[in-house]
Amino acid sequence: MATAFAPGKCILFGEHAVVYGHPAVAVAIDAGVKVEIEISEQWEIRNTHYANTFVEFKASKNPHIQHIIREVFDYNGSPLKINIESDLFSSAGLGSSAALSNAMGAALHKLVKPDEDIDMIDLAKMGHSAEASAQSGRASPTDSATSSLGGCVVVSGEKIESLEHIFDTSLMTPEGERNWSIHSVDLHKNVDDVWLVLGFTGEAAPTGEMVAGVARRLKKNPELYNEMQAIENITKAGLTALELGNLEAVGMAMNSCHEKLRIIGVSNISLDNMVAATRPHSFGSKLTGAGGGGCMVALTSNPKRVAQEIELCGGKPLISRFGSNGAHIIKK
Repeated sequence: MATAFAPGKCILFGEHAVVYGHPAVAVAIDAGVKVEIEISEQWEIRNTHYANTFVEFKASKNPHIQHIIREVFDYNGSPLKINIESDLFSSAGLGSSAALSNAMGAALHKLVKPDEDIDMIDLAKMGHSAEASAQSGRASPTDSATSSLGGCVVVSGEKIESLEHIFDTSLMTPEGERNWSIHSVDLHKNVDDVWLVLGFTGEAAPTGEMVAGVARRLKKNPELYNEMQAIENITKAGLTALELGNLEAVGMAMNSCHEKLRIIGVSNISLDNMVAATRPHSFGSKLTGAGGGGCMVALTSNPKRVAQEIELCGGKPLISRFGSNGAHIIKK
């Protein structure tokens, strides 16, 4: 038996623009996915989001796991019993599929290579390949890298000299080859005193559909590429503020980023309402992830009050530290 945990993520700045090579800043959150696998007599799977009992594993319903098993590991051994437990909101922009892919990859590696530690960079690339496979070739490495490495991660189309460079990766998408550099950020001590409060609208927002929708709008209205550049400028300003520990400026960048995401068509009424309700009690507030539903996030020193505002808007809150640990094996 092998068990692994991988955290979800929250994007502070740069979602959607990162698919086109612009930088994005993301942090790992406390909630995540735990995968436990063991040898079995038949292929079985249990996912706490959907079932309370084990059912037959079907590749078509579990594309990320199928990719890890067949394409990454080329596993042809005995059937596996796979137990998945998650405390992330599903299809909510928190990187649940990347966390699942990373936890599955780490657990399967431990099962087949029990004496060999998995490399976190290899795990991030593994998760990214699973994401791309499930999203018609369009996926940035933001979710998988943040879930694997933990802390605060910056993903950009080119190396950022002022940051610690971790690795590079690329992907052939329908629009052509995309290249990214992944960096880590040393968090200022000021972030120890603030919290991230996620608010789930209750509306699913499949990342692949949202990314494809933005691609269609960009093709139809090329002027929207200007908004992608604006998001990059906001992201760079927010990153500088984050490194300096200027939480007010971080919040201003979050607010500005939300307005640009509205322009490219990925926000909705539920998200806008929760963002507006939480801003008076936060440094900043915005949608996070794919949009179209899913989650918003507020940076605040008063998490309970922000959580109350989210509930009053009909949402479900999730409070997290700023920059949690990355994927890891759970030792029994």
